[in-house]
Amino acid sequence: MIPQYLVDFDLSQLPAVETDVLVIGSGIAGLYTAIRASKHNQVLMITKKSLLESNTRYAQGGIAAVIAEDDSPAYHLQDTLVAGAGLCRREAVEALVNEGPDGVQELIRLGTLFDVENGELALTQEGAHSHRRILHANGDATGYEIVRALAAQASAHSGIEVWDEHFVIDLITDHGECVGALVQKSNGEKVFVKARATVLCSGGAGQLYRYTTNPEVATADGVAMAYRAGAVIRDMEFIQFHPTSLCYPGAPRFLVSEAVRGEGAFLRNIKGERFMERYHPQLELAPRDIVARAIVSEMEATNSTFVYLDITHESAELIKHRFPTIYETCMRYGLDMTTDWIPVAPAAHYMMGGVKTDLNGESSIGRLFACGEVSSTGVHGANRLASNSLSEAIVFGHRIFERIQTLPPLNLIQIKKPLPHSVGNREWEEQQPISERRLRLQKMMVRQVGLRRNGASLQGALDKLEMEMDIFNYLLTHKEEMEYANLLTCAWLVTSGALHRQESRGAHYREDYPLRDDTAWQKHSLQQREQAIVEELMS
Repeated sequence: MIPQYLVDFDLSQLPAVETDVLVIGSGIAGLYTAIRASKHNQVLMITKKSLLESNTRYAQGGIAAVIAEDDSPAYHLQDTLVAGAGLCRREAVEALVNEGPDGVQELIRLGTLFDVENGELALTQEGAHSHRRILHANGDATGYEIVRALAAQASAHSGIEVWDEHFVIDLITDHGECVGALVQKSNGEKVFVKARATVLCSGGAGQLYRYTTNPEVATADGVAMAYRAGAVIRDMEFIQFHPTSLCYPGAPRFLVSEAVRGEGAFLRNIKGERFMERYHPQLELAPRDIVARAIVSEMEATNSTFVYLDITHESAELIKHRFPTIYETCMRYGLDMTTDWIPVAPAAHYMMGGVKTDLNGESSIGRLFACGEVSSTGVHGANRLASNSLSEAIVFGHRIFERIQTLPPLNLIQIKKPLPHSVGNREWEEQQPISERRLRLQKMMVRQVGLRRNGASLQGALDKLEMEMDIFNYLLTHKEEMEYANLLTCAWLVTSGALHRQESRGAHYREDYPLRDDTAWQKHSLQQREQAIVEELMS
């Protein structure tokens, strides 16, 4: 149903650009990987908006790394494995917890200004962490500060060229290797970018859902193009919903960081009752999937669309100092965190699955790498531990750089027929507006493939998705059309993966299979174009 390429083209008729390393996407993964790779390579970095627009920019909580003397990599390892609900790859987590602290020091060297207290790096604690190991910047603007520092470095680097406002349509493969990508400029012109190594850093898929903490650019482009190219995609059923996004008339679904609960905030239902003791012994600091489902249960029990987050018992000085961005955003809508309970509800937040990589960030396709949320390194398992994502991007960005150094030069065999079965097949046809199709998809994903799932709703969702597959027969020319095709592809991967996994684990909860089943299901789900889902035993 899903073709190898979104559009028809003839490479011999397109202008071509050559580079050593092609980085697709910005954010912490793209920026850091580009900076590292530029040490010995010419790097071309492509972003469909700007360097500053990515999921990283909106990351409030911070970056997890072992800094404190009473902490250790062993504690961080254990916390990550527990949160991952039996699906983490231990070697990947070991790389994260042992190499993460050095990555933080590299960020500091590159200009990131983390918060300091009494001359030491300030640390906080978040849900499911046993120790205070979360570094933050400007209180609750950690992601923005990291992107600011890295973007300044990348913009000033002679070895990095940046193409803003460009859209990567598809990856180009030849004899089992990725040799670059087909790119569309803002004026509609297409260009073939040849590269010795291609690194996907395109972020997640939050726009699959009507309610998300992700920006508009998070449309699953990287996963979709990798799937079309034939890469192995892993564990797409695991979508993390952040428990606490602002839920207030006229306000966006703004993320209210887990760090607010880490600093002592309570969750209350609309009756004013604390309720987390009924769901988990760690109360508000339980793993995200548990907190999110608890909130939904309370909303249903009280016939409400939200619960409250209450930090009014803490001092106004602490709240304003520690959470200036959240405080100021809430104030814009007439909510004062120091005196008011903040209405919150879950929203789609993070994609644990993605392009399967090895410990060097390389996919199943030679010369194609993935870093950050688009990747499945094995770190997050079935449920990401808070603030591990920024650390993962740094650790595996560095590993990708080291692997790229060992790649031989690209011997580009002449591509005679890049699209032997699809050139000229697509025709323009008047369609329902893409905005309407996209909204219908997002609403369906919330209702049928959201926090709580069952076989009947998932099968119904698959049937609806297959009816939308006609989009691949049309002539797609606008970015919005291609983004919708990518969202549709990712929705199909998530839904079919969720239907296949007949258990509840981490962020995947099946009402018809409510228990975790390690005997039958402690294994990964692998998806590859034109093949049935394959199960992979834990290594």
